[in-house]
Amino acid sequence: MNKTKKQNFDLAVIGGGSAGFNAARTAAGLGLKTAIIDGARQLGGLCILRGCMPSKTLLHVADMLHHARHAGKLGLRIPRATADMKAVQARKRHIIADFADHRVKQLHGGKFALFQSHARFVNPHTLELDDGSTLRARHFLIGTGSKVSIPDIPGLREADCWTSDDVLDLDFVPKSVIVLGGGIVACELAQFLNRIGTKVILVQRSPNILRDHSEDASTVVQQAFVDEGIELFAGTALQKVVRERKGYRVEFIHDGKTIVRRAAHCLNALGRTPNTANLNLSAAGVKTRTDGQIIINRWQQTSMPHIYAAGDCSGPHEIVHLAIQQGELAARHAAAVKGIKPVNYDLLLNVVFTDPQLATIGRLEKDLKASDIAYLSASYPFNDHGKSILMEANYGYVKVIAEPKRGRILGAEIVGKDAGELIHCFSTPLAMKATVFDMLKAPWYHPTLAEIITYPLEEIAEKITGT
Repeated sequence: MNKTKKQNFDLAVIGGGSAGFNAARTAAGLGLKTAIIDGARQLGGLCILRGCMPSKTLLHVADMLHHARHAGKLGLRIPRATADMKAVQARKRHIIADFADHRVKQLHGGKFALFQSHARFVNPHTLELDDGSTLRARHFLIGTGSKVSIPDIPGLREADCWTSDDVLDLDFVPKSVIVLGGGIVACELAQFLNRIGTKVILVQRSPNILRDHSEDASTVVQQAFVDEGIELFAGTALQKVVRERKGYRVEFIHDGKTIVRRAAHCLNALGRTPNTANLNLSAAGVKTRTDGQIIINRWQQTSMPHIYAAGDCSGPHEIVHLAIQQGELAARHAAAVKGIKPVNYDLLLNVVFTDPQLATIGRLEKDLKASDIAYLSASYPFNDHGKSILMEANYGYVKVIAEPKRGRILGAEIVGKDAGELIHCFSTPLAMKATVFDMLKAPWYHPTLAEIITYPLEEIAEKITGT
């Protein structure tokens, strides 16, 4: 940390995660005198330390354990498969340490100044750091991410429930866990816990889990959860969370009845909220929504044009590759780079790493219906596809959405085996505004999972040509 009392920069970035680091790297590369201010105890950001990478490391372990335990379907005899959670955690820590060390080296060795401190605005152009020193800049980028939300549910705050951080650090198999929530974090961790041997009760407030996705897709994942033994309640009204001597008691209303469930542990996975409360944004004139989310325009500018925001603290989506794009866009805009374009959310790519996975890209049916845009769609189930059948991967389907006259690809939805990988078959075609006919010109090897994509493509092509 630089100890000088006062410094001036072209761009000061608050937060060294995915949005902040990439904004600073881009700005420095464009010749701007740049600083990153990050007061976290451990540098690296949410994705590396407590999000994407540790969670996917553990989910892969749970997948392997699940397949070993169900290998009898394939004619394999595996007498016993269990999770050595201490060994699992040791492997996770080793992997994450490598990722984090690399990011720390990038932060310390970048062409920008690094201040390991918290910052708050004093006025629109000045930050105060922990040691009382001040830092001025012509432009700012806020990339402070998000934190676990604690909704106003009686007893929840006092109950001191686990968060995703706690589950990602587990070195034992819990006897039972009540999971509150049905979003991506709740669903991924609920299945992880269930597969390592924990009795899991999932309580979701919305009518379906994964409510931001289509009902058809979420229903497939929901059925898989139930088939695996998760006790799942959707469409509930949480009434009370109580910490008892031997665990937790949760009361909720479901189908008009009051239901009570008890477990040794309780996981609060009811969402995240922008981490902006301590920035003193009012002193900078930066406007936020009621939940603290920073309001931005298409160039990532806040209500103060010289102050930008990117990533989870501003949205509209909590996705790493978008945070990177937003941070880089803000840096280029601050540097007055000509010819830049805003982030194109028509290419939105999203993956849920449950099993079956759920992945979407582009514009989906609910968006097109809401905008009264005509489209064609076709789908094909995994349980009628050769490669998925022989893999015992029968959950789900592939759906393709296209423009009705020329067949230009508008979006796709895949729920099933390796959906997060398969969805990328549409990334380039969407970006290039390709049609179903263009995609059908490409070779598709048999037998592969990817080959299933050709069936809805062919169906849409036939609808357009009338053949």
